[in-house]
Amino acid sequence: MPVPGIFPAGPARTRQQRPHWFLAGLFALCAALAPAAAARSEPLPAASRLFISGFVLDAHRAPVREARLRLAVDGRPRQLRTHGIESPSLVTGADGEFLAETALDGKLKAGKTVTLTIDKPGFRTATVSLAPAAFATRDGDYLAEREVVLSRRAGFGFWLAAAVLLGVYLLITLELIHRTVVAMLGASFLLALSAIGGKFIPELKIISFAGAVAKVDFNVIFLLFGMMVIVGVLKESGLFQWAAARCYSLARGRILVLSVMLMLLTAIASAFLDNVTTMLLIAPVTIEIAVALGISPIAFLLPEIMAANVGGAATLIGDPPNIMIGSYAGLTFLDFLGSLGLVCVLALLPLLLLSRRIFAADYAAATVEDRGQFARELRAAHRITDRGLLGVGLVILVLVIGLFTSHGYWHMEVSVAALIGAALLFSYALLTGRVRLQEFIEREIDWGTLLFFIFLFMIIGAVEEAGLLAAIADGILHLSRAHLGLAIALILWGSALASAFVDNIPFTATMLPVTAYLSQAIPGAEGHVLWWALALGACFGGNGTLIGASANVVTVGIAEARGFHIGFLRFFRFGFLYMLISVALCHLWLILVF
Repeated sequence: MPVPGIFPAGPARTRQQRPHWFLAGLFALCAALAPAAAARSEPLPAASRLFISGFVLDAHRAPVREARLRLAVDGRPRQLRTHGIESPSLVTGADGEFLAETALDGKLKAGKTVTLTIDKPGFRTATVSLAPAAFATRDGDYLAEREVVLSRRAGFGFWLAAAVLLGVYLLITLELIHRTVVAMLGASFLLALSAIGGKFIPELKIISFAGAVAKVDFNVIFLLFGMMVIVGVLKESGLFQWAAARCYSLARGRILVLSVMLMLLTAIASAFLDNVTTMLLIAPVTIEIAVALGISPIAFLLPEIMAANVGGAATLIGDPPNIMIGSYAGLTFLDFLGSLGLVCVLALLPLLLLSRRIFAADYAAATVEDRGQFARELRAAHRITDRGLLGVGLVILVLVIGLFTSHGYWHMEVSVAALIGAALLFSYALLTGRVRLQEFIEREIDWGTLLFFIFLFMIIGAVEEAGLLAAIADGILHLSRAHLGLAIALILWGSALASAFVDNIPFTATMLPVTAYLSQAIPGAEGHVLWWALALGACFGGNGTLIGASANVVTVGIAEARGFHIGFLRFFRFGFLYMLISVALCHLWLILVF
């Protein structure tokens, strides 16, 4: 019967009554579709992915960040996927690591070549070719791992960064404007040049903003900040004024003896704390003594700075380069103390003689007619004013010092110890009304010094990225020529001279793999003598200029806050001369003993 709306009404037909042309058409249609159905039944080649991971390093095994990677298969560039986004290239991370992923149309057949191209301004372009046999397969994907070493070249960015560093030093030397402003100008110029000029000329992209921030050693910054807070709160108790009076009494009014006492105290404290913390504690006491005697504190402060850097070289924890060397070479606290302790003591002798000669007029100007009466007046005027604050402060200070000496056991940075102590002591002082927050922050925190360090780290980081420090290390490696005596001289003096003008932390990091290679390649260097040459050069070299070591800048900032200016040239005339004498003594020591 008819189906309404589908077939028209008409006579009903049975299956036998359908015409033959209908069956013939049906068979013809099935025959036509059979090849296509058979083709669809065969499995299609599945899309595969290709992964290449690894690290990009320089010749000194240091990671190369922000290097650009491009991938091609049989000469055809491929899109790379990173975090779900496809782009023609990708860049390495902070540790030089990369993971290149691209899609393949089917399998990676024999005869095809995968080409990885890596380039970065200041480096020669590297090309890595991989055959299909170099890949492992898993679930249809192809995986390979490669380590790529880029060789440096002294391009335009190299000379530009060196020129900026030289200009910064020149302006700091001339003292036309404050050193913090000079450092800010240098850092901002390099950042702006890299961001704007790098868009048009790749060679001008010396360092990115993220790269510059990564170069800032916030361990140093927060260590300084934390200790500034602790020292500032302790100052409210009258501790430093009392200590100044006690030092004068122990020296029995003899100024030269007093100077020697302060130098020895500074050197010993720097060996078991660090030189920056020591100067933050000693400098206020020194200034109080000098003001009471009516002489310039510079006559005491400059020898103390030298003693701090010398004492810091004696132990594993005394100076950041030693911490880096100990970690890299597997050297212990006792290794440093046993090998470098005596030479550091000997290096204090020329410091005492040089200080006596140069500052004789200042010491003579502090003569007191009645020393006993003056000592009694000094003790009466410089008393402990808040014993409760002093008690809490000393307990927290002992806690901080304990964390300093055991930070390696806890795997904790020294800045964390300083921040813990600062937070506890500052909270106590605020809750008890001993200090006012805004007033304390403005008066006791030397923001100029902190900013100077931040900008200087950025400048040195740009110089490092440009390859200047690597060029110095390569020169030392090339000139040593597998001769132990020559290698000792080059590492010691090269580290000392470089550390006097650039921060010793990035230079030491650059020299670590060079020193490790020479220690294995040169006969007779198995006894760690080259490591000791690097440690002594990096630490003693910091005495050469005002910005050669962190302790120098911190002490100068403390003196300036009290109205006593220490110029670059005045520091240089005393510090560089002593640096030459002390490094020469270390050279003789290394040759005779090791």
